[in-house]
Amino acid sequence: MSHDSTAAPEAAARKLSGRRRKEIVAVLLFSGGPIFESSIPLSVFGIDRQDAGVPRYRLLVCGGEEGPLRTTGGLELSAPHGLEAISRAGTVVVPAWRSITSPPPEEALDALRRAHEEGARIVGLCTGAFVLAAAGLLDGRPATTHWMYAPTLAKRYPSVHVDPRELFVDDGDVLTSAGTAAGIDLCLHIVRTDHGNEAAGALARRLVVPPRRSGGQERYLDRSLPEEIGADPLAEVVAWALEHLHEQFDVETLAARAYMSRRTFDRRFRSLTGSAPLQWLITQRVLQAQRLLETSDYSVDEVAGRCGFRSPVALRGHFRRQLGSSPAAYRAAYRARRPQADRPTDAESPTGPAVQQAPPPSPYPEGGPVPLQTRRTPAPVGPAPSDNGRELYVGGRATLPGQRSGA
Repeated sequence: MSHDSTAAPEAAARKLSGRRRKEIVAVLLFSGGPIFESSIPLSVFGIDRQDAGVPRYRLLVCGGEEGPLRTTGGLELSAPHGLEAISRAGTVVVPAWRSITSPPPEEALDALRRAHEEGARIVGLCTGAFVLAAAGLLDGRPATTHWMYAPTLAKRYPSVHVDPRELFVDDGDVLTSAGTAAGIDLCLHIVRTDHGNEAAGALARRLVVPPRRSGGQERYLDRSLPEEIGADPLAEVVAWALEHLHEQFDVETLAARAYMSRRTFDRRFRSLTGSAPLQWLITQRVLQAQRLLETSDYSVDEVAGRCGFRSPVALRGHFRRQLGSSPAAYRAAYRARRPQADRPTDAESPTGPAVQQAPPPSPYPEGGPVPLQTRRTPAPVGPAPSDNGRELYVGGRATLPGQRSGA
């Protein structure tokens, strides 16, 4: 009897799943959502481009709560469908959520859970990952979101394996992406998965975007921390650390400045940022090294000293683990891709003020690895593995691939 009672729900789920088709896409909108992010899946899946060789999707725009829905600039939207339309979709996209600190409506979460149980593909773009996490769909899975919100996602949902460096993560039936442009990357990836490279390339040409971007979020990382830390006593210690990265100090120094034991400081820091303080400090030093490699002519040895590393060997090791490239190779690739007019002249002094640059290109030379699309895809062949030492936030702490979260 127990075997029969178990098999019956599974058979029912398969039957329900058979009524769903992946080309029927439901986009779930909420009040307060940013209009740009919300419009990405509407444009990708809602416009008939069959004349350009892009297979057609059927779009269902669904309100995740009672309307009208207010969006950026006070615009009001009226969704033609409610949550009931999700039951007909094989792909459900949550393009954004209005606030990383407020819980989504329970009715919407229930609809997402049912859709997933019935075989639908669930997609969260940018802060939409918070909605998927609230529904429990990211538990035990790899996921990403905008780098600025990754520590908060990891802190709030410790069972999610948050990777803040990927543009998007495809875990089969659940997919997540980073910020705005990465939402386009993931939608193109979905079209590529469904209909092949040619269809995705045709769509990319229509959108006037690259069909596939290399690199990840690491080039955009800033020294920002979650908003919650602003009023916390640790904020002063963090600010001091960022101002003194050129000095050699360790986590014990920071704990002493906070008048805490190392153990208490570690616990408080993790609860606020989702990252271990040592890993955070190393990441800030590497980011500072990135800036110096981009904007100065200091030697690698000098860069190491100016970023607080005890030796050039330490800089090279941490730099390669976090960015998949050596400092020298990163600088060479960066300068090779800069416009000629932006390159420093012989008269420029390395000790002068840093010049503001556009977001740096990929640290990999031409022909290097492409971004990791799924934690279960083998790393591509190239000068540096794309998954070499990328930081993961697992259970509120930073770990490295291959390292158990409890180690």
